[in-house]
Amino acid sequence: TQERRQELTKVARRMAEEARVAIRNVRREANELAKSFQKDGKITEDERDHVLKEIQRYTDEHIAKVDELLKAKEADIMAV
Repeated sequence: TQERRQELTKVARRMAEEARVAIRNVRREANELAKSFQKDGKITEDERDHVLKEIQRYTDEHIAKVDELLKAKEADIMAV
């Protein structure tokens, strides 16, 4: 029924949000690690900046992928 499809869509959205949060948590941990490496002198400031940009790029890519999958799943669920 339509109500059941809407419930499933809500579940899918919740799961997608949980995935986004997990991705952002990984980003935060990676950023902290890069900053600690720079602070300890293991990498230069320029290298740290490059790593932070790469981390952000990967984060954006993966969040976009989650959004794509959610959109496809919602369309699949709502198809009659």
